[in-house]
Amino acid sequence: MHILFAEDDAVIASGLVYALQAEGYTVTHCPDEASAVRALGEREYSLALLDLSLPDGSGFSVFERIRQTSQMPVLFVTAADDEGNTVKALEMGADDYITKPFRVRELLARIKTVLRRAGGKTGDVISLGSVKVDLAKAKVYKDGAEVLLTALEYRLLLTFAHNKGQVLTRGQILESLWDVAGNFVNDNTLTVYIKRLRDKLGETIVQTVRGLGYMTGDGHDKK
Repeated sequence: MHILFAEDDAVIASGLVYALQAEGYTVTHCPDEASAVRALGEREYSLALLDLSLPDGSGFSVFERIRQTSQMPVLFVTAADDEGNTVKALEMGADDYITKPFRVRELLARIKTVLRRAGGKTGDVISLGSVKVDLAKAKVYKDGAEVLLTALEYRLLLTFAHNKGQVLTRGQILESLWDVAGNFVNDNTLTVYIKRLRDKLGETIVQTVRGLGYMTGDGHDKK
């Protein structure tokens, strides 16, 4: 699942991007309204997380641009003493809001709730050919039989599953896995974990795109 995240505070943004990626989300961070609007035209997103105060505009403006083409869920981040804007956000049709300061776990829980309510993939099963990923139970099946993966193998599989049809560079994959579960992930380690996924789920689960990176395969073994 891909989240559009508009936040101008670099410290807050860095921490939240890390936390969201550790949960298996792909994140496009935009430090201002202009970059958020540009990002909207580049791809589709599962959810938008918008700070109301941006250096060149506001989260409201980004929200209005979103609603011109999409009904994806939107969660606003507001200041604790900004009741008026909170009410305005809800009246405009925002799905939820959270006030600063907040706990990261609370934000993650709200995101999952909003996605579930909107019919997103949270709690669903992602199909990759003969491979099924049950997000609610964090379990993986191949041809109906459960396959046991380590935490890092599962996170790697989620990275591909949430970006089906999209070529990911090694750098993008490493960024999504960085220090997950306390493991140091480097370029050589990534090669090892891709091989492990292929060994457990079939050679075609991850396809090499020569000169570019990798993308999700169909999960069917070649005869």
